[in-house]
Amino acid sequence: MEPGRDRYGRLSYRSLIAWPERLKREEPLLRRVLEGGPSRRVLDLGCGSGEHARFLAALGFEATGVDASPSQVEAAREADPEGRYVLGSLTALADLVEPGFGGALCVGNTLPHLTEEDDLRRCFEGLASRLLPGGVFLLQVLNYDRILDRGERTFPVMVRPGEEGAETVFLRLMTPHADGRVTFTPAHLRWRPGAEPPLELVSAEEVQLRGWRRAEIETLLTAAGFAVRETLGAMTGEPWNPTSADLVVVAARS
Repeated sequence: MEPGRDRYGRLSYRSLIAWPERLKREEPLLRRVLEGGPSRRVLDLGCGSGEHARFLAALGFEATGVDASPSQVEAAREADPEGRYVLGSLTALADLVEPGFGGALCVGNTLPHLTEEDDLRRCFEGLASRLLPGGVFLLQVLNYDRILDRGERTFPVMVRPGEEGAETVFLRLMTPHADGRVTFTPAHLRWRPGAEPPLELVSAEEVQLRGWRRAEIETLLTAAGFAVRETLGAMTGEPWNPTSADLVVVAARS
């Protein structure tokens, strides 16, 4: 993220995602992986507005959220004043949090915001320094092997209840590039059928991401001292294949 620029300041992810349904789907894998760590102290990397951190706290974990977006950290703190949320880059984990965590998760397509190989290396090395021996790491990103190979341009449109009789439309466009980078354009629209105009743009941003492939992620994890245990195709636990929706990696610090 550019210094001084919060590209997600106008996007309310708390209202754009069906969080209860998502967390219910993800709970079995979250429990299985994180309960296998040496401590119930966990890091939520790219915590956003704190939904995963609060969910994990309700399951008995001691969660610390880290995010580079001031607006998202502020939203997390407002929703959970007793929680712990740290503002900063995932490339500086060794400076942001103390060591001694038993596990970590990084989900929701956070990792592609680290666009350079050196940034991702520093993230993984910093995380390894904060985890106890045997500490577990659950990582989820979109399956960029599929996206880049197929030149995909968009995700399914999301429609959610809005305010004052309107509906909220979340549109996500992508422009893949030959060097593995992806121009991501999330847009929030207000839909009022019968009104004039029926569709209004509330906010839109353009964000430069890196479409990390499976081999790149696993190579850098191994170099940072992690052992890859599983590679899945979704947070519901299906095996990964080149056309899977997601790339989910379960690793442990050596």
